[in-house]
Amino acid sequence: MVGVLSNKISKDELKPGDHIYTWRNAYLYSHHGIYCGDGKVIHFTRGAGHEIGTGTPLDRIIFSSSSSHPLDAPCPQCGDQSRLDGVICSCIDCFLCGGALYRFEYAVSPAFFLAKARGGTCTLAASDPPEDVLHRAEFLLNNGFGVYNIFKNNCEDFAIYCKTGLLVFSNVSVGRSGQATSFVAATTVIVSSPLRFLTTSFPGLVTVGCTMYCVSRFVSDIGVRRDVVKVVVERLVARSGIDESEASTEMAK
Repeated sequence: MVGVLSNKISKDELKPGDHIYTWRNAYLYSHHGIYCGDGKVIHFTRGAGHEIGTGTPLDRIIFSSSSSHPLDAPCPQCGDQSRLDGVICSCIDCFLCGGALYRFEYAVSPAFFLAKARGGTCTLAASDPPEDVLHRAEFLLNNGFGVYNIFKNNCEDFAIYCKTGLLVFSNVSVGRSGQATSFVAATTVIVSSPLRFLTTSFPGLVTVGCTMYCVSRFVSDIGVRRDVVKVVVERLVARSGIDESEASTEMAK
């Protein structure tokens, strides 16, 4: 039951291959990565170090008092990562940047998934063994994960790919990210609600809106959607490891 309320863990509970995350900017969004042991995290950054708390004045205001070391001084372990982007390796303290540590959960039940109303914390998809997860993360650290895109190729997408090897082949939907899916679902509900308000009572409106939100999140989860293909990391170059014809064949199996 505790897991429904929070996925928060301590550093002592970390295991190599864990998909971890931490909330940024007063829980506005979360940053994700793969713990690879020895206090190191491999993660996908947005550019100029924005995701590790060194890229914007707002980050400096929020994290300057809580970070384990001053943001205007290089980390003794990582050095100055403020100008890095793409897939990078940081110490756990730089990754957390003063935030709490959470572990993303895999192979959860549909009921558990829907109980976690906020996206980006769990998935119905199963994780591969830790050795496969670490191999993908380390390969992408050296070869990249394409261009960062908040809806189709973000840090959560990176971590989920490392854990599952699954890629989304669709031009009309978001990627694997539960955060992006939740945002799109919530936006859809908000935009369409005024049209229903004329014919639906407020309680009915709330019920319909919540139902739409939950269904949208569920059918978009990487564990149930049909537009996904398992791709070995060596074939993954800039997010296109196989062509569309191969993707169609694999999805038909």
